[in-house]
Amino acid sequence: MASISVSDLKPGVKIASAVHTPLGGVLFNKGKILLPRDLDILQAFLVQSVEVEGADSKVVSTKETGSKNGPVTSSAGTVEFEKSPQDQLYVEYDRMLNLIKSSFQSILASELPVLDLRNQLEALISQLKYYNVLTFTPRAMNEYDYMYHNGILSALTSYLIAQWSGLPQKDWMQVAFAGLLHDIGNAKIDPKVLYSPLPLSSDEVEEMRMHTTYGYQMLRNSPALNEGVRLAALQHHEKVDGSGYPLRLTGDKMHVYSRIVAVADIFHAMTLKKRYRKAQSPYLVLEQLQAESFGKLDPAIVQTFINKVTQFHNGTRVRLSDERVGEIVFSDRNHPTRPLVSVNGQIVNLVNERHLYIENII
Repeated sequence: MASISVSDLKPGVKIASAVHTPLGGVLFNKGKILLPRDLDILQAFLVQSVEVEGADSKVVSTKETGSKNGPVTSSAGTVEFEKSPQDQLYVEYDRMLNLIKSSFQSILASELPVLDLRNQLEALISQLKYYNVLTFTPRAMNEYDYMYHNGILSALTSYLIAQWSGLPQKDWMQVAFAGLLHDIGNAKIDPKVLYSPLPLSSDEVEEMRMHTTYGYQMLRNSPALNEGVRLAALQHHEKVDGSGYPLRLTGDKMHVYSRIVAVADIFHAMTLKKRYRKAQSPYLVLEQLQAESFGKLDPAIVQTFINKVTQFHNGTRVRLSDERVGEIVFSDRNHPTRPLVSVNGQIVNLVNERHLYIENII
């Protein structure tokens, strides 16, 4: 019998002693043979290691074989590779992905694991200094997992917007929760509609719009959640001019969490790849958000968001939409998405050359 890191487990091994959740509940009983999906469940519940039968205690971890850092020997005698600071962000992100997937899939039959979600969200946010809104990309982007990635990225971005907008610190984690769970009502939507690559019929559009109401109703059964988190699920498709849904609320009637999450949700919805559409340039999306701030989105939140995420130092390397690569040499705060870019010694003024834009940051 040996204690094996979850990352080193393979399907087919037998558990030698019961595995418990962080809250003490039994996750798997002694003697269970692990299936492939069980490995995802162990990661989702942040189980670090399990006792298994017939295993050698000297296990080489392959979690970081792609790392450029050298191997180190742990106090337990296992060989692992050093993680770079951003590697740990990806580790916590992937754990959050597994947990939110299992939570969405189980909420119709059981309670939302709020404490487990909060603990993992805190672990992820502890790595926030390595997260860049415009450049971060999930390592393994399964197109069917779009809504889970959107939720996690909306959580991180909403947390930052809350900070930048001057909300009290007590609200930051709650706003992140609002971003994480804003689309949980999709768990009740017919998958044929949810994942349809074709334009939706009017009836299907109405069904999709029900995810806001479903989300509020589902979260209302979790007393540990802030009411603002529930309202963000209900209101994140409302518009400040009253043209949104489901209640056609105006901006003054929308909870501040909802107004923040609306911005983060739209940004990530447009910059993530979907099955039927490629990811859009983050700079073009910022310009669309700015256009939407006139009557649709909270203008103060949009402006704060754009100003903060475009604060790059001169010398930042970028790729333009015509595939040329250059460096930012000057940013005009009146046109934050269209700086001056030096390309092979030639200055490209993106304010004047509107047909060009920054495709991505290198």
